[in-house]
Order: sequence, then C-alpha cells, then structure tokens
Amino acid sequence: MHANDRDLGTRFHDLMEVVVRWLPLRLSRVVAPSFLGFALINGFTFGIDLLLLTLLRSGLGLLVPLAFTIAYVLAFGLSFVLNRALNFRSHAPVGPQAGLYAVAILINYLAFVLGVGSALTELGLQYHLSRIVAGACEAAFMYSVLRWVVFRDTKN
Repeated sequence: MHANDRDLGTRFHDLMEVVVRWLPLRLSRVVAPSFLGFALINGFTFGIDLLLLTLLRSGLGLLVPLAFTIAYVLAFGLSFVLNRALNFRSHAPVGPQAGLYAVAILINYLAFVLGVGSALTELGLQYHLSRIVAGACEAAFMYSVLRWVVFRDTKN
C-alpha cells in the first residue's frame, strides 16, 4: 500500500466517524464507523454484482447459478480490496487475509448466494429479488467475518 492509499483510508474512516456522530436516535452509540463503511462499500459492490448478474443472465443468457457465481466472485474481489484499504485500513500481510476471506466467501456463497438465492429463484421469486434477499443475509455474516476474523488486526 502506498502512502496516498493510507491517507485515503484515513480520510474515509474520518468521514465515517463524522457521519456516525450525526446519526439520529442515538444510533451513534451502536453503529461503528467500520459498519457504516462496510455498508457503503458493500452497497456499491452489491450494485456491481447486480449489474454483472443482469449482463450475464439477461444479456448472455447464462444459467442462474453460473451468472450468480461469476458476478459474486468479481464483486467480492472488489469488496475485499476496498474494505482492506479504505474501511479496515489493514496493514497485515495480504496473503493470510486473502486466504481467510476466500474461506468466508466460499461459506457465504454456498449458504446464501447458491443456497438462499437459487432456492428462492426455483420457488418462483424473480432472480433479482432472490439475490437481494440473499444479499441481506450475507451482509450480516460478511461484516462479522471481516471485522472479527479477516481484519482483526485493526482498531475499528
């Protein structure tokens, strides 16, 4: 990571702290800046996931599980990079973190993306809605894993 990357991560974290302080209803007492950062980053990468899913499924006609898989892997790769650099500002060796992240996304993928997402599609729910429901489940799981397992070296 370059000095400018660290500065950007610090600025991102500082912005999250400011926004959290302004949350209504005393939410600032329970919402960590890293949770808000995770929500913003993963909201963005989830949008990328849905865009890729649409292109792969509706544009190229790929089967739902294959379209889910390709879009998922690409979006979560971007999520890892952005969360590591901006949100958790980790300086630990990337190799072990990437390994832990790979295990987490495999579990997440099997349980939520293929399990919940594909099952809901098979039950007749439109595939975008299936992916959104699965995304809500995976958000709670992935934030917990990133904060307390993958990037546990940070003070966030």
